[in-house]
Amino acid sequence: MIKNLDIIKNKNYFLGFSLLLVVASILCVVVFGLKLGIDLEGGTQWQVMIQKSDVTEDGIQSVLKQGSEKTEVLVKKADDGSFLVRTHTMSNEEHQTSLKALETAFGTIEEKNFSSIGPAIGAELKQNAMWAIVAVLLGISLYIAWAFRKVSEPVKSWKYGVATLLSLFHDVAIPTGMLAVLGIGKGIEIDTNFIVALLVVMGFSVHDTIVVFDRIRENLIRERGKKTQLGDIINYSVRETFARSVNTSFTLFLVLLALLLFGPASLFYFILTILVGTIFGTYSSIFVASPLLYLWQRR
Repeated sequence: MIKNLDIIKNKNYFLGFSLLLVVASILCVVVFGLKLGIDLEGGTQWQVMIQKSDVTEDGIQSVLKQGSEKTEVLVKKADDGSFLVRTHTMSNEEHQTSLKALETAFGTIEEKNFSSIGPAIGAELKQNAMWAIVAVLLGISLYIAWAFRKVSEPVKSWKYGVATLLSLFHDVAIPTGMLAVLGIGKGIEIDTNFIVALLVVMGFSVHDTIVVFDRIRENLIRERGKKTQLGDIINYSVRETFARSVNTSFTLFLVLLALLLFGPASLFYFILTILVGTIFGTYSSIFVASPLLYLWQRR
């Protein structure tokens, strides 16, 4: 099957599939939006364990809203039976007052976690996170263009960089769209862990892409002066690196799958983001980056 793999001949199918996924992901982000966590938006996240068994989310919400001018309170029951409370940024005084109100209404309260971040800090972290992703995308693309500067003929080195940039955007967009959907269905929030997951995905994906591009570059040098078509060289190069890319990704896939199934619940969506990004990053390294380089060179 690998010996008959023709990436260039079927490029429209591969690129069309990727384009469909990227457009769908962008639409999900635009329509549903991203539900930001407190570290990117500011606010208070409070996790409490209540001994009484008949306590409901609405009951906690009602107690916390009493006597407060800021009535935005979201309560969700966690898998371990505790309650996650998301509200405005609480001062220490408000925190103690709310804790006493809960104890009066429900008895003994065990605080498992309390985090409060001001809106200014959240806005700064959000801006820095966006710049970090943009800087990584551009930095990787410029580095590849520079690294291939002297040995890239007949393909210009900057075309390798552009193809890499587009494939990395593909790898980032799809997990982002997935979390936009999960934010509506499951209430999943985007936090700094998600940014870290995207950076991990980009680092792994670009590693695979560079391996494929370097083999294309080597074969272009080897075939220089001959009448071998660019599409044939790209196909041959991809087939040479196909097993290596898939085997490396499959090894990481098994590790991530084990962590997803048996790891801590708090890291489930962090690991899921890396897992989905790894799958589509491997796909883009083989079926997106090389056809993009071919089309860009043809133009």
